[in-house]
Amino acid sequence: MGFFSRFGLIPTPPVKRPRDLAYAAMERPPLPTLLVLAAQHAATALALLAYVLAAAHIAGLDADSTRKLVSAAIIGMALATGMQAIGGSIGAGTMLVHIPDPLIVALSGLISAEYGVGGMVLVCIVNGLAAVAASFAVPKLRAVLPPTVAGVVVCVGGLSLIEPALTHTTGLHDEGINLNDVVLGGVTLAVIVAMSIWGNRSSKLFALLTGIAVGVVLAALLGELEGGEALANTPLFGVPTLATPRLDIPITVLIAVALLAVMVQLDTFACVVLMQKMDDADWRRANMRMVGGGIRASALGTLFTAPLGGFPNAVSSANLALCHISRSTSRWIGLAVAALLLLLAFMPFLARALTLIPTAVIGAVELYAAAYLIVSGVELIASRSMDARAIFMVGLAFVAGMGVMLMPNLSALVPESVGFVARNGIVVAGVTAILLNLLFRMGSSQRNVQPLHDVDSPKELAERVTEFVESSGAAWGARRDAVRRAAQAALEAVELLQAGGTQRRPTEIRGRFDEFNLDIEIVHEGPPVALGTTPGLSADILDADDDAFDAALEQTMLQVSHNLMSRLADRVHADQRHGQSSLRLHFDH
Repeated sequence: MGFFSRFGLIPTPPVKRPRDLAYAAMERPPLPTLLVLAAQHAATALALLAYVLAAAHIAGLDADSTRKLVSAAIIGMALATGMQAIGGSIGAGTMLVHIPDPLIVALSGLISAEYGVGGMVLVCIVNGLAAVAASFAVPKLRAVLPPTVAGVVVCVGGLSLIEPALTHTTGLHDEGINLNDVVLGGVTLAVIVAMSIWGNRSSKLFALLTGIAVGVVLAALLGELEGGEALANTPLFGVPTLATPRLDIPITVLIAVALLAVMVQLDTFACVVLMQKMDDADWRRANMRMVGGGIRASALGTLFTAPLGGFPNAVSSANLALCHISRSTSRWIGLAVAALLLLLAFMPFLARALTLIPTAVIGAVELYAAAYLIVSGVELIASRSMDARAIFMVGLAFVAGMGVMLMPNLSALVPESVGFVARNGIVVAGVTAILLNLLFRMGSSQRNVQPLHDVDSPKELAERVTEFVESSGAAWGARRDAVRRAAQAALEAVELLQAGGTQRRPTEIRGRFDEFNLDIEIVHEGPPVALGTTPGLSADILDADDDAFDAALEQTMLQVSHNLMSRLADRVHADQRHGQSSLRLHFDH
């Protein structure tokens, strides 16, 4: 452990530790546990080097060039993962593992085919610089990127995994399914799920690794392990070499690379938010500073490998699911994963061995990741109150994203210059959600007022106050629990005012919201409410006359409403300004 203790983890804002976590963000697991958890994450990330291999196949690269591309990609993954764990201005300060960027596979393959591995030098530079620019812009877009937008991206990301996951798990092709793949995928998924649900704390930590191990052993028994010859021809050690850059790539292609780099940061934003939510039992909103650091780590990981002719990287959703399986979000695991990946970058034999895990086994991991991301996205969406604007924003974003997935021919209807963006459902859903959120915010005020002077009965008054708070909260996209507390506190406030007789008659209710504060103000006639404490009933009151007893009892009931209101709201204030008395309720958001 001494090796890792030399690294410092930059502190992040304090959060409430979820009780079900085995190892929270700042907790360091014992060395054996740390290494096993890191090995699980590294194996999952390395299996997704298939994206780099796919690009090399499109480019027609030879074995030596492919090996160099893979080694450079692993170095980029390691650097980005390590920076995410360290935090500060160069990372999110959370456990995020990086993989090769799947959105740029086709474009990278075409560029490498035309310009060789040297073409990837300029691709990485442009991609990294565009992502750096996004890292400074995104934190300023809190209003444009509420949790509902992140939820849409996460959920559609999970839905996008369904088709490849089922294809990989079943071995589906034109001639039908492969029964051996079905058995491999089914057994692997069953082991992972069973250990995650019914296992003890220790077995949950290693559920994924156990599932993969069982799948690999079963594949060997079924004769499904392939790639032994390629593994035998892979050198044990290798040092990445600098690539000769090609700078004659057309500007239009580089613009496409930059746009893709910005688009993939939607997924980075969503993943950072998801990890924040997993790390904090009282999570309320995205920490946009951490989001910016997360995007910057991804950008720097790509830029640093540009001289090697590397491959742009992205955050791995599958590894997020692994954090959920193991109930471990320790940043020390991220450091260990980075160190392990960096070691493997100079040991292509071991890296190649891990990439030979059967496709059906990886498909089982993708199925678990799909289920986890879909539910997590729905939870993010449901964390905010929703009105018609939010319902249409979320619904239409899903329609756009799923439409592209289910009807891929739709992308042929757009200009070829943006066709590469229109073919990705995650990007389409995210961009649609952002644009609709901006559009629907037009004409929407963060302040609201409702008159109450024409209310005739206490029941109607309670209904109008509740409707005002709930409808305003939904229009503002406030958290559901905050809106619920505000509605209950407002009812107690109205009851407190009504108990004062006709002298404190409510005349108006006002609301104001920003991402950090929710304020409800009830304007009323008469003097301000005295918010001091009132002693409860004493034993002597039992001997008093009926009028004195009734007065004391009424005062005590008023104190009950006051106490409930004070407990529900974070701050309560009563005063009189410009001849109007008001009772103000503040809620931290």
